[in-house]
Amino acid sequence: MFAVYAERFATADPLSGLVVGERPDPEVPDGWTTVTVKAASLNHHDLWSLRGVGLREDALPMILGCDAAGVDEDGNEVLIHAVINDPSWRGDQTEDPRRSLLSEVYQGTFAERVAVPRVNLVPLPASLSFEEASCLPTAWLTAYRMLYVRGGLSPGQSVLVQGAGGGLATALITLARAGGLQVFVTSRSETKRARAREIGAHEAFETGARLPDRVDAVMESVGAATWNHSLKSLRPGGALVISGATSGANPDSTELNRIFFLQLRVIGSTMGTSAELTQLVSFLDATGTRPLIDRTVPMAEAREGFTAMNDGDVFGKIVFTRR
Repeated sequence: MFAVYAERFATADPLSGLVVGERPDPEVPDGWTTVTVKAASLNHHDLWSLRGVGLREDALPMILGCDAAGVDEDGNEVLIHAVINDPSWRGDQTEDPRRSLLSEVYQGTFAERVAVPRVNLVPLPASLSFEEASCLPTAWLTAYRMLYVRGGLSPGQSVLVQGAGGGLATALITLARAGGLQVFVTSRSETKRARAREIGAHEAFETGARLPDRVDAVMESVGAATWNHSLKSLRPGGALVISGATSGANPDSTELNRIFFLQLRVIGSTMGTSAELTQLVSFLDATGTRPLIDRTVPMAEAREGFTAMNDGDVFGKIVFTRR
């Protein structure tokens, strides 16, 4: 079958290990099923995989992609929850120490068909297109959990989103505004700051700029480059919710004095559960909010999408289609 996969790792030039070609049909263990993919969205996770982060060399070749929407074996339109749990695990799916994402241990979604556990299928509402739904399982679910599960934010509170532009940041901005929050964002790019205001940010600032008021929470995925600014932007008792560290995991200063003196909370967050994915779909239905798609690309031209993400030329989600 047609697939987009990692053939080898290359830290300096990750796209050199990317192949658009043919792979065997998926194997289907007991309790699993196959989904014919209609749309799948690109994440930074896919670029990291090409660099060998989170993916073992002995797992190559590996079909990339965590997110997809399509049609199951019974003809139902479905959305795929990307977190694969140990069959014996019970409880919050994100806390399973043996969890993985599609494309780490099991073949991913950038293909004609993908095998997934039946419990990972979420019904696709008529209000969402395949393209829109394919944006949800990683970036949008991560944003929803950061804001409303781990962050516990309520209407009227304020939030800072660091680094406007990518799929996660645009999801945070959109979901925060739809949930009645006051939304601040930062970006080095004036163009991206203007776009952030267009999709719901109340105010947008240069990276590192002092805010007019301290916020209730900061949504952090940049890491070392913005860590100190994130802490300085919080009101006493505020929360920093972190789900990534794209600029590096080790800031020069951890600001421990600031954390304990102002009683700040540092909260880790990763992905989300299938129940939260269902809640997210309901949230979108209730508010009329829709994922922001930067561009839609035929899966056969996936290299174009990977190149755009690698170059930082993106505002929203890049979606691959199979029709």
